[in-house]
Amino acid sequence: MTKERTVKVGLPQRQASPDPDVNLKRGVEAVHMAADKGAQVICLQELFRSQYFCQVEDPEFFDLAETNDGPTATAMSEAAKKRGVVVIAPYFERRAAGVYHNSAMVFDANGSLAGHYRKMHIPDDPQYYEKFYFTPGDQGFKAIRTKFGTIGVLICWDQWFPEGARLTALAGAEILFYPTAIGWLPEDKPTLGEKQHGAWQTVQRGHAVANGAYVAACNRVGWEGTGEQGIEFWGRSFVADPQGEIIAQAGEKEETLVVSCDLSRVESTRRLWPFFRDRRIDAYQGVLERYID
Repeated sequence: MTKERTVKVGLPQRQASPDPDVNLKRGVEAVHMAADKGAQVICLQELFRSQYFCQVEDPEFFDLAETNDGPTATAMSEAAKKRGVVVIAPYFERRAAGVYHNSAMVFDANGSLAGHYRKMHIPDDPQYYEKFYFTPGDQGFKAIRTKFGTIGVLICWDQWFPEGARLTALAGAEILFYPTAIGWLPEDKPTLGEKQHGAWQTVQRGHAVANGAYVAACNRVGWEGTGEQGIEFWGRSFVADPQGEIIAQAGEKEETLVVSCDLSRVESTRRLWPFFRDRRIDAYQGVLERYID
């Protein structure tokens, strides 16, 4: 028998304001609200300090970017230290002139920077024009040790790639966090809406099963756009256990989800479903090819 190790995960899903200062203030309030409900590891949504600006290609939006000692880092480090919690703070990173990333900082319970991640997979879909803004991450996939457990952070489009989840879990992550901005385009929702949501949730549940790890996804909510063009972010933040079962899920409005996760289940599940043991690492060379002709 493995000894129980319970950690409470907090996922505050919010609708973003056009004002970055308001969003930062609300992000800090969300950390405190989640901590009040007992959360120990709190993950904010992707690019929480702004609305999802990647719906258009506009150079002026680069002004939203900040360095890793900017206002988001300062505010979230202080909040983490004040409440004694781990905070995952996604942000638009300005690395250098002309080099920007979609990133996340992880602050430990003492306010120190425990880790940093840059989004590896960058989409280019209708109203998700991220390649215009973001350089692909160059830090690889990593596990980050914190006071409350070893976690991994991946961001939104990374959700669709099993390789990222696998490598993060192989590095030691017990919980895979996915801060997210995903929703419906108006023309898609009537016929494809539930299929799109189902695919999004199913692929992440698969990561939980394949890696014997918890998966926690924090999405934004609400309509963002002008006129008839925009995205309806569907919320539905959720936590899946190491066997892929959804143990908690939010709705489509603002909500702070707090979920207890027993990290000892990572060990016990991998004993029963020994996928790591049975991996044929001698036979996977082809995965490094773009396509096997």
